[in-house]
Formats: sequence, structure tokens, C-alpha cells
Amino acid sequence: MYVEREQDVLRAASMYYLQDMKMEVIARHLGTSRSTVSRLIKRARQSGLVEITLRPASTRAPGIGRSLTAAFGVDAYVVAVPDSAGTVERLDQVAMTAAKLLTSWFDSDMVLGVAWGTTLAAVSRYLTPKATRGSVVVQLNGAANMRTSGIEYASDLISSFGTAFGAGVHHFSVPAFFDYPDTKAAMWRERSVRRVLDMQARVDIALFSVGAVAGAVPSHVYSAGYLDDADVQALHDEGVVGDVCTVFLRADGSWADVPLNARATGPTPDELKHIPRRVCVVAGDNKVAPLLAALRAGVVTDLVVDEITATGLLEHVDVPRLGRQRSRA
Repeated sequence: MYVEREQDVLRAASMYYLQDMKMEVIARHLGTSRSTVSRLIKRARQSGLVEITLRPASTRAPGIGRSLTAAFGVDAYVVAVPDSAGTVERLDQVAMTAAKLLTSWFDSDMVLGVAWGTTLAAVSRYLTPKATRGSVVVQLNGAANMRTSGIEYASDLISSFGTAFGAGVHHFSVPAFFDYPDTKAAMWRERSVRRVLDMQARVDIALFSVGAVAGAVPSHVYSAGYLDDADVQALHDEGVVGDVCTVFLRADGSWADVPLNARATGPTPDELKHIPRRVCVVAGDNKVAPLLAALRAGVVTDLVVDEITATGLLEHVDVPRLGRQRSRA
């Protein structure tokens, strides 16, 4: 009976994709059957050894990616989508790409920080299992709100990343926003909370999106009872355009003197900058303004974005004047 070996998977994939050999010929080389070769090639695709990418001939993605890199000093992964693509389709394509990139970057003995939200939930659906050892996934911001504990939603999302990588999981069982800054300060001294904060300080890769107030796919923080009417009005008065990890940003990237941020539980932009790789995943016309704010705040090192959103972003910036050095603390 034929015993499938890893080197045979590699040999079969190389002969099929790189040497353009037919399955019958590969089968003779390996001393096996055509059906076995077909199975080996399928396994090469499923394991990520082989990745197949279809790119429309007219795509502007490579050029747009280079423009984003020149403007903001980030590594930009622009996902080609047709101009007719809807918001949900764009989100799915971006989520799929982000999941593949994350799987290639995250490995044993690493710590992954994950923020919850609509976009990250989409990424979680496309994760391919990858065995790691000694790795950890930690939740970056609290999830409880006025309507629900938020625990089930955030727990399921964070756990899906842990399951995909065989990693330990650290949940952050605090509200998304405290009612009073003093309450947050007191909780931050509790040992159970400090344990999670200390793990957050060890994060190697942070995965997050940007939140937007409105749009076809509303950001979870604005649509699930995390803010009351007074909070929303206060954000408008402050000129806030969105958030990163539930920390609110103005259009120019400023955040420190936004009052609501004193009650937020997510890492601040200054804290995020200590993380070596900070991956922002974005899709949707309504995300252009908050994405630009996040880039101006310097919280992104790697950007995964659809072609339409990226084009909209570049329409709002002067590329030559916005160049800046990439920050990897």
C-alpha cells in the first residue's frame, strides 16, 4: 500500500505546477497511481504549500500598493476586486487574503493580539489550521456593553483564532468602555486584569480593523449598543471619524485628548506602536476616513485593503507630501 510522504507532496506539486507534467507521468515517476497524484496535489493546495492567485489583467492593485507604501511607509497588500463588487464581496476577498497572510506570519512561541469586530469575524472564517507550539492569542479590548456581556461574541471570535493555530487563549473580560475613568484605573490594578495586560505587552502581531460610524457593513462598536446617544454626540463634537481597537481618532490621527478614550479598554496608538507587526484589515467605502486617520496616527505596519477602498484612500491624500518612515518599535 502506498504511504503518503511530505516529500512526495512537494515533488508532485513541483512537477505538476512548475514543470507542467501530466498526472500520468508524475505517477510513473513516483511509482504510484494517477488518483494518488491527484490527492497529493490537492493536499499541497490545502496545506498552503501551493497558493493559486487569479489577477485580472486590468487590475491597478500593484501600482496602488506601491503608492500606499510611498505615502505611509506601510507594507500594503491591495486585493484586486472588480469595480462592480459589493461591500460584502470586498470584505470577503480582503478577509481571505488577511487570513492567508496571518497564517504565513504567525508561528510557534509567538503572541497574537486580536481586536473584535465585523472585519475580524470575517477573517476568522477563512483561517486555515496551522499547528504551532507555545503560541498565545490574546484579546486586545473588552467587549461588554449596556445590552449584553459581550463575552460570548468576543470569546467565540478570539477562540476561533486559538483553535486555528492550536494556541492558548487569553480573554479580556472587561467592558469595551467603562462608565468612569476612575473605574478603569482601579480595574487596571487588579491582578486578573494585569495578567491580560501583561500578555498584551508581549504581542508580536496585532490584528485589527478600523471602525466607522455608518456604512453598508456597520462597525460592531457603533451598531451593537456600545455607545449611547450622548457618547455619539460627544464624538461628533470632537471631530472623531472612527476608531482602532475602540480608541477614537480624529481625521488628523489625534486621539489623546478625546474624553471617551479615557474610558476605553483597547490599547492606545502609543501602546500599539510597541508591537512589531500591526496588521490593519479594511474593506468598504465608509472605512476611508478612519483608515486615513489610523495611518496618520502611525498604528499600521501592514495594510490589507481592497482595490476600491485603496483607490478612494489615495484620492484623499497627496502622495509626495505624505511620505513617512515606517515605525517598528
